Formats: sequence, structure tokens, C-alpha cells
Amino acid sequence: IVPRLEERMGVPILNLAKAGDEVRYMLGVEQRERLTRILKRGNPGGGAWELLLFSGGGNDIVDNPMALWVKDWDPNVPPSELLHDARFEAALALVLAGYEDLITLRDELSPDTHVMLHAYDFAIPDGRGICHLGPWLRPTFELRRFPNRTAMSAVVETMLTRFADRLAAFAKQHKKVTFINTQGTLARKTSSWHNELHPSDKGFDKFVALFYTQIKQLFPARVG
Repeated sequence: IVPRLEERMGVPILNLAKAGDEVRYMLGVEQRERLTRILKRGNPGGGAWELLLFSGGGNDIVDNPMALWVKDWDPNVPPSELLHDARFEAALALVLAGYEDLITLRDELSPDTHVMLHAYDFAIPDGRGICHLGPWLRPTFELRRFPNRTAMSAVVETMLTRFADRLAAFAKQHKKVTFINTQGTLARKTSSWHNELHPSDKGFDKFVALFYTQIKQLFPARVG
């Protein structure tokens, strides 16, 4: 997203992202200290950073730990209800704790910086990984004996929708925070995705367009 968005806007972006990062590490000691230094120092042009794009939470609720909050397949229960609610909510609570600390840091160190958050579109648990990484979704469903991808996708949609709802509510509770709901952007077919978690090149371009539109509205004089 970042290189495409930087090119589209014509504005430099300091990219701190690490592939596969989880919120508990992004707001843990090491990365928190780095973010603290950057917010205190301000941007190289002088003054506070104008915008902080924060992408987190997706990696926290997938991969191996996902087996803890997905129930065994039961043909008598709608697939969308095959989540251990308390366990999944505990996972979301840990993610939201990181978001809370992010806003606290922003408020203390750079209160004029706007924060932008986003949801995750409905990934397809088809078992595709990349560069010896992944898959991140399908193994849990195979462990839990789900019979088909339709049933698996229903659980993924429930998880991601609940996460999006939590983020939307979180954004409304804080000043200078914008939430972008990206869900429904991609057609629900495997060609929309490069693998289980990452969209195709055209998919990335669609997400960039959403971010660009929101950022342009916030900073019309700065974004080309």
C-alpha cells in the first residue's frame, strides 16, 4: 500500500511497517520506543507529523492461534456461529489495547497528528501462501474439520466484520481518528487475492484509491 499511496499522493511517507507484524509487538517495548522517538522529533520538514497510518490487527487474529477461537465443525450450527466468543473477544481486546496505547502516545507527544485506521476485506481461506509463509487461515479449518470453503469463509467474514465494528466504534470515541472500512472492496473470488491475506496488484490499487480519497479530504492543500 505505502509505495503506491506515496506515488499517488506525491507526498513522502515514512514507512515503519514490518511484514507479519502484530499489534502486541507494534506497541510493545522496542517498536513503541521507536515510535515515541519519531513522534517527539517530528517530521524532517519541521513541525508535527500530519498523518499516522496504522495498519494492525489482521495478523493478530489469524495463523496458528486462530485454532483457539474457531470451534469444531458442527452441521447443526450456522458456520458464522462457530466461534468461541469469549476467546475471540479476548484476542480483539488485546488488539484494541494496542490501539488505545497508540492514541495515548499520539495525544501526549503529537496531538495535532491525525490517525487513520482501516478494516480488512474478506479474505478467502483457500490455502495459498507466499515465499514459504502461510497459509494463515485454512489450516485451522482443516484442524476443525470444516467440510468446504464456503463454511470456512463464513467464519472469516464473521471474524473480520466484528473486528471492523470494534475499530469503527473505537474511531468514533477519539478525536482526529479516521476509520476506513475497506470491506466489500474486492470481488469475492480467488483472482482478487494474491494469497490468503494479500490482494492482487489490482486489489492493492483499489485500496490505495480508498486511502487517497480519505486523505485528500483531510488535507486537500497537501495532496496532489
